[in-house]
Amino acid sequence: MKAKHFLAAVMAMAVSAGVARADETRIDRQISVSGQAQISVAPTLATIVLGVSEEAEEASLAMRAVSTKMVEVIDALRAAGIAAEDMQTQQVSLNPVWSQNRNYEDGRSRITGFAASNTLSLRIRDLDRVGEVLDQVLKVGANEFRGLSFGVENPSEVQDQIRGAAVKDARRKAEQLAEAAGVVLGPVRVISDRDGGGGYPKMAMEMARADVAMPIEAGELSFSHSVSVVYDIVLPDAD
Repeated sequence: MKAKHFLAAVMAMAVSAGVARADETRIDRQISVSGQAQISVAPTLATIVLGVSEEAEEASLAMRAVSTKMVEVIDALRAAGIAAEDMQTQQVSLNPVWSQNRNYEDGRSRITGFAASNTLSLRIRDLDRVGEVLDQVLKVGANEFRGLSFGVENPSEVQDQIRGAAVKDARRKAEQLAEAAGVVLGPVRVISDRDGGGGYPKMAMEMARADVAMPIEAGELSFSHSVSVVYDIVLPDAD
């Protein structure tokens, strides 16, 4: 009886090994390709990060000066038609200002004042008015400029436009490889979606008061998308 059980176990292992080898052979008969697609679109909105910074001998005075000027900046933005939901405070900070004089008797630096700042992020949906809005907030006291970027209202809609094109590009490549190898392209086994994202041109500069609105060119945004696809292949003499 023990010999019979041993023989059955050996046969089962042999069958399993044969199935595994068959699976390995089947898995090896594949073509893996990547597909890409790209599109350029005009931006529909601009995001600006700007702020107000002030220094004073006392912390409360520094914060009060910053708050006063930021209120004026926000009022100017509202007057320019910027909606409340398109403005968001990014950061409020207060830091000591240390003296650079090293001639004190104890050799230590002294706190000579405080620097306060308030940073605001805003979206401008009328791109023709970006320069005008920047000019207005400069005049009422904004003295920090952290950057300008362009974007679209809904980036996912742009990605949806090119996702299918990326899959078609992968299919085209797979068909070329199959034809060159003398095999028949089989069904899709795996598709991996890779969101390529979009490009957001940025501009960084020191803000300076000007008599005319700052010229701004929005240009275009380039979005890309990629996929990885694995196809089964069929040999001409396969059953």
